[in-house]
Amino acid sequence: MAAIAVRYLRSVGAATTAGPAPVDPLPRPHLRAVSDGERPPVDPGEFRRVLGSFASGVTIVTAHDPDDARGPAGFACQSFASLSLDPPLVTFMVARTSTTWPRIARAGAFCVNILGAGQGALCRSFAVSGADKFAGVAYAPAPVTGSPLLDSVPAWVDCRIQAVHTGGDHLIVVGRVEALGAVDGADPLLFHRGVFGRFGPLDG
Repeated sequence: MAAIAVRYLRSVGAATTAGPAPVDPLPRPHLRAVSDGERPPVDPGEFRRVLGSFASGVTIVTAHDPDDARGPAGFACQSFASLSLDPPLVTFMVARTSTTWPRIARAGAFCVNILGAGQGALCRSFAVSGADKFAGVAYAPAPVTGSPLLDSVPAWVDCRIQAVHTGGDHLIVVGRVEALGAVDGADPLLFHRGVFGRFGPLDG
């Protein structure tokens, strides 16, 4: 029976030796052109409303390129997450229209400053485009990359840029963690539906 199967496979040009089958690691997306006047599958306003139900922490991503005469760069970012333990990787997302991102990219490194409860004003100051965001803000160089580590933040992650991927109208930045630290017992700054908040006691 096996010999018959081998002769058949040879007749149709199929391989007769055992070996690993090719694997397509990612599902292929369904691609098509969008017709003129066609509505997107999700209304942008509804997208923001629903996704705003997800509470997140808030960070300030900073970098410093010694060749940049404008000084350090930074922006407020809530789309930050841990990605991998081995190797230690984190990720954040930034709009492709960001004027701060090219400066961080040129630096090749960044520090994620995780904000604590009561630092909403600091976050707002880094969310303003075109302003001198570091005016009056105390910081020191992060231990490995030299990126600005802001004073009084409860946690920080010092990284080098590992990879950058496109994700629609944003870029997905992957950083390899070089150093990090945190203060025990500090409450985080939370963001939910456009409002800053903090943890409270659970009922019951």
